[in-house]
Amino acid sequence: MPFAHSDAGRIHYQVEGDGPPLLLHHGFTSSLEAWRFFGFTEALRPHYRVIMFDALGHGQSDKPHQTEAYSQLQRCRDALAVLDALDIERAHFFGYSLGGWVGYGLVRHAPARLSSLVLGAAHPYADTSWNGFHGIDGRDPEAFIATFETLLDERISPQVKMLIRGNDLVALAVAAQQPRPSQEDLLAHMDLPCLMFCGDADARHDAVRRTAALLPRGQFVSLPGVTHFGGLMQSQLVLPPVLQFLAQQA
Repeated sequence: MPFAHSDAGRIHYQVEGDGPPLLLHHGFTSSLEAWRFFGFTEALRPHYRVIMFDALGHGQSDKPHQTEAYSQLQRCRDALAVLDALDIERAHFFGYSLGGWVGYGLVRHAPARLSSLVLGAAHPYADTSWNGFHGIDGRDPEAFIATFETLLDERISPQVKMLIRGNDLVALAVAAQQPRPSQEDLLAHMDLPCLMFCGDADARHDAVRRTAALLPRGQFVSLPGVTHFGGLMQSQLVLPPVLQFLAQQA
């Protein structure tokens, strides 16, 4: 089982396919297996060297219980550690939700490592909804899930709740307490190709659409009837524009 070594811990990653490198970053409470389960890996690996990794606190990666381990800068270092382990200088980056937050961080801290960005359900504006996790220590799964539902402004299905309960919720609770201040200053520097998408049943939809319109090389795709959690589950809607966008970058 391959691991990259970051200063916050070991980061588990997997690689499939051949072609231009494409780094995938999943969302909060998920893992790299989501890309495979929902069909992304199968569709992308004939065209790209698909690099999937478990974000710190998730999957098979280390799970520290200190909030400082989960800063945006540290998560960027974790992503770069995976690229470094594979001797990759630049890659396309596809991040969903938490992964999109990390994508903005890479624009700030390591823009030379990016070939293009695909950001799902993530915007650069201040998000105080994460403050709801203050006081949540992860020892009560139901309180954790209820807080997450409030943050997302949607109900979580029983199947997804079961997957969430399988996580180290103490690690994820401290990770969730990282602040999400505005990053609007990045918009003036995001001159690389960028595809943004979001479900129109996701509370973040308008903010993501507004962001894409402000980017000189930004594109936006609205997913009809799709919620935040559905943004990766509905791969039949997401994959066509993603594949088209990435093909344009060749």
